[in-house]
Amino acid sequence: MEKPSSPKPTVMELAILRVLWDRGPATVRDVHEVLDGQKPTGYTTVLKLLQIMTAKGMVVRNEDARAHVYVARQPAESTKRQLVSDLVQRAFAGSASQLMMHALSGKKTSRAEIEEIRRLLDEHERKTK
Repeated sequence: MEKPSSPKPTVMELAILRVLWDRGPATVRDVHEVLDGQKPTGYTTVLKLLQIMTAKGMVVRNEDARAHVYVARQPAESTKRQLVSDLVQRAFAGSASQLMMHALSGKKTSRAEIEEIRRLLDEHERKTK
């Protein structure tokens, strides 16, 4: 059961969620190996964060095996949608177009990315008619 207002993950919690979304169910050791390969991270730090995330309802811990296995409670798309929605409301007063303009002006956008954005906008427009 999802909480009405799911907590927003911190930067480190989001990094852990990315590992779980990419790999699927994983032990603390599995998550630690991936994160430590990206940036030195302590095993106990990962363990503590996973315990906190379990308490917050962000991950579910399966205690059947000797090593506890963690799984993200929400799919990646659901969490990303929640984070973007919050950003649009807080930083852009609810304006998706302002978010898009800032996102596009912040970096060089490839032709393929622009074509994909156009395709997504056309698809969205067809669905909302």
